[in-house]
Amino acid sequence: MTGTGGRPRSRPVWLRRLWQGAADFGGRVSKPLVDRFRASLQLRVVFSTLITSTILVLIFSFVVAGSFTSGLLTERQDTAVEETKNAVERAAEQLAAYGSASDSALALTMQRIVNELAEDPVYAPYVMLRTADGTVTKTHPVAGFDEPSEELQEVVADRRIATQHDTFALDGGESMPYLVVGSYIDLNIDYELYAFYPLDSQQDAVSLLRTNLALAGVALVLLLGVIAALVTRLVVTPVREAARTSQRLAAGLLHERMEVRGSDDLARLAGSFNLMAENLQSQIGRLEEMSMMQRRFTSDVSHELRTPLATMRMAADLLYDTREDFDPITKRSTELLQHEIDRFEDLLQELLEISRFDSGFASLEVDAIDVGRIAEDVVEGLAGLAEECGVRVSVGKPARRVIAEVDPRRVHRILRNLVSNAIEHAEGRPVEITVAESDTAVAVAVRDHGVGLKPGHADRVFDRFWRADPSRNRKTGGTGLGLAISLEDAKLHSGTLQAVGELGEGTLFVLTLPLQSGNRVITSPIPLRLDAKALKPGPSIAASRPSPAKDAAPNAVSVNDASTEDEEAPHAPQD
Repeated sequence: MTGTGGRPRSRPVWLRRLWQGAADFGGRVSKPLVDRFRASLQLRVVFSTLITSTILVLIFSFVVAGSFTSGLLTERQDTAVEETKNAVERAAEQLAAYGSASDSALALTMQRIVNELAEDPVYAPYVMLRTADGTVTKTHPVAGFDEPSEELQEVVADRRIATQHDTFALDGGESMPYLVVGSYIDLNIDYELYAFYPLDSQQDAVSLLRTNLALAGVALVLLLGVIAALVTRLVVTPVREAARTSQRLAAGLLHERMEVRGSDDLARLAGSFNLMAENLQSQIGRLEEMSMMQRRFTSDVSHELRTPLATMRMAADLLYDTREDFDPITKRSTELLQHEIDRFEDLLQELLEISRFDSGFASLEVDAIDVGRIAEDVVEGLAGLAEECGVRVSVGKPARRVIAEVDPRRVHRILRNLVSNAIEHAEGRPVEITVAESDTAVAVAVRDHGVGLKPGHADRVFDRFWRADPSRNRKTGGTGLGLAISLEDAKLHSGTLQAVGELGEGTLFVLTLPLQSGNRVITSPIPLRLDAKALKPGPSIAASRPSPAKDAAPNAVSVNDASTEDEEAPHAPQD
């Protein structure tokens, strides 16, 4: 539709607002009902039963009412035709003597015949008699007497008996249905007789039948709905009880059981459910006992090993300090002993830390500190490992300090585990560390471009003693507990530690911690994606630092600060 000048004519603003308001109101009103309908199996079954039974009752009612009406009208039509034939014979006896329509006595005779037929209770109360040419017409003298339709008159003029159902307002009353029967009288003068039979009794019978069918249909639909509700309740109630019991079992209430009633299928279901719950409780109990024994064993062994380890440490330190006085073979053995004792001490320390987490005694020593500075300290501490592996490590962080209330020791341990792991798996390629913050959280991303992770390994990297490739030659001699401890440290801060990787594309670890102690992490400032843009949290991050000079060491460790980079490359493009 277009208006003046061919411009499209849009709906008025008030009409669109009214329509939108009505749609919103309808959505708010219907939403609780829709939610209730989706959540209740019993309601859906009852509703489906009501709809199906209503359709079936309507079809049945239409069929029965149609059959009854057709039979009633057919019977009345047959009777009316017979009565009309008798009236035709009676009228023909009196009209046979007339040979001309101009006879003056013909009109009186026709009027007398019509009156006699109308007064006789056997025949129709309204009768019309006229000559075929229409020159003389005599009808029962009533007000508002309508003539039959032209179609009926044409059939009767063809010398046949015809019937028609129509509505007439005869005798000055209301419009009522009538059965009109027309017949041709073949005499010296051609006549047409039309008898009007009222159908009020048939109409009353049909109306009564329809009323009874409607009442019976409504009662039947309601009864079916009640039956469906009762039957469904018998089935749904045990299912609901099973759902509630399973929810309690999932919440840790392993003693919950279903009540067994009778010996039917539902009772067998309840018995099987209770048996399953008992087996589950037994298995969980055994697992908890084994886990408790394992934790106690780990804790006891770790504590018991501290004393002999301290003695070994003192002896090893003494030998290591005097290794220059030994022969080359003894000197090398002393160095290997020192190295293995260091590894043993690290393993013991990690086992003690794991036992603290398992026993629930781990706690935070919160302090407001610059997270970016922690990342720089970690990179500086791992400079030797990076140089040995030939990996360049860079740090990108905002120009201003990122202050968060965290435990510096635990955050330092998390980042050290992540960065050392990235250096070892970088395959000589660069490792990028990105620090970003939002209004509520701070995130540190560690990205390497090394071997990456196979499908499904991203969910297992934080498992204890798990390695993606156990045969790899490691520089630091890890135990497989570093990432597990890092995850526990992140959870202790109410933060998250996530990983994603692809085979041959590298791995990305994102540590997210709340800025204020006691809060929880909702979203991370750095998305968990491997693409380069995901590691650029904002224009304040120094992500476009120029490449190092040719004379710089290829495996040097660099720290990119946004403030110094802006001075060195003021025209660098920003994402």
